Amino acid sequence: MSPVASSYITASVAAVPTVNGSRYLQQLCKHWQHNLEVAFTPEHGTVVFPRDARGSNHPGDGLVTFDAGADALQVRIDATSDEQLEGLKGAVARHLDRFAFREAPLTFDWQTPAS
Repeated sequence: MSPVASSYITASVAAVPTVNGSRYLQQLCKHWQHNLEVAFTPEHGTVVFPRDARGSNHPGDGLVTFDAGADALQVRIDATSDEQLEGLKGAVARHLDRFAFREAPLTFDWQTPAS
């Protein structure tokens, strides 16, 4: 079941510098589609992380959105708690660095999105 946008209380965005954004987006989404709700194209992807993933008990599901550009992979995380947000930031960075091992460690300059 997809999370409801109104249930999110916190978010973070990062523009990850890479010319391989589409490749990494697709690799991440294919990796996570085995056990998570995932939808993706070469340019855009979404991954829903259940509220109870890995034994956690967050207020709701988290949502990670990827958008591949020519020189960066845009990442947005919408979460239902600060703890969930921090956990998803770590999971995204670790997995992305694993797929981008030739470029790793990639730069994640997490920012609070404009309202």
